[in-house]
Amino acid sequence: MLQVKELSAIRDERILFEKLSFTVGAGDLVQIEGRNGTGKTTLLRIIAGLGDKESGDVQWKHHSIFSDRDSFHQDLLFLGHQTGIKRDLSAFENLSFYLQISDQSYTQEQVWQALTKVGLAGREDIPVAQLSAGQQRRVALARLWLSKHPLWILDEPLTAIDKQGVKVLEQLFLQHIEHGGMVLLTTHQDLFTDNSQLRKIRLGQ
Repeated sequence: MLQVKELSAIRDERILFEKLSFTVGAGDLVQIEGRNGTGKTTLLRIIAGLGDKESGDVQWKHHSIFSDRDSFHQDLLFLGHQTGIKRDLSAFENLSFYLQISDQSYTQEQVWQALTKVGLAGREDIPVAQLSAGQQRRVALARLWLSKHPLWILDEPLTAIDKQGVKVLEQLFLQHIEHGGMVLLTTHQDLFTDNSQLRKIRLGQ
């Protein structure tokens, strides 16, 4: 279980959110929403252990992530605005590198399948620097099909993704939570408009 306890954040002497508390458990799909500037990205970065808080705590399995980040990060897949991919490597090489540093066993077929899922079949061996911004984003998203991490924190994962791609990701999110995973995300797109499994937390109120 992920627990956010009375979390507060201040940026440029402005309170973004104050004493915010919520939990995300196995099988939960949670969207953080709010207008631009309300602190959605700041919140996700703090929860991922990558940003500074004013007060409060974030706990994973009842232990503060700020005292044991390494253990927490072993269970976390975080995708932020920066894709985190290496531009001089191909899409296939990027995914292989990700799996190696995640200490995950894999087959070449699994990597090919993940790239096919995000519409990059035929572009697997092209250096990422030669791909469009949207295609580079898809390389990063392909990690989701290979991830064994229970907690996914995703900041605007649907950016530059077409409607069909959004539907594919929706199905993947549902599969992940059906197997006991957790998804915490932000998006400006309508997501799961006909599905009651999505829980929303709104900032700025």
